[in-house]
Amino acid sequence: QVQLVESGGGLVQAGGSLRLSCAASGRTFSRYRMGWFRQAPRKEREFVAAISWSGDSTYYADSVKGRFTISRDDAKNTVYLQMNSLKPEDTAVYYCNRDPPSIPTWGQGTQVTVSS
Repeated sequence: QVQLVESGGGLVQAGGSLRLSCAASGRTFSRYRMGWFRQAPRKEREFVAAISWSGDSTYYADSVKGRFTISRDDAKNTVYLQMNSLKPEDTAVYYCNRDPPSIPTWGQGTQVTVSS
């Protein structure tokens, strides 16, 4: 079963940056489109960004377009999310999964807190 481990979150001031990483187990990582998702307190989990299996195409939620960049390193079975110009409304637990999500067990996520 594929396991997902997210890391890189933390507390940052508005306008700051963070780089999240998600390491996936298994030998089929490179075959799938991968995505980042987030869940803020008392809200539903939402899509943030995705990258095609080839890495040639990327997709972003309107709320993060121009500020976040998703990338992948298939040799390391890892997907990244570079987050710049962070805003308090970006505060959430961030998760990765295939896009659309098909790995049944989500990772623990990584907390991102942006102070104003």
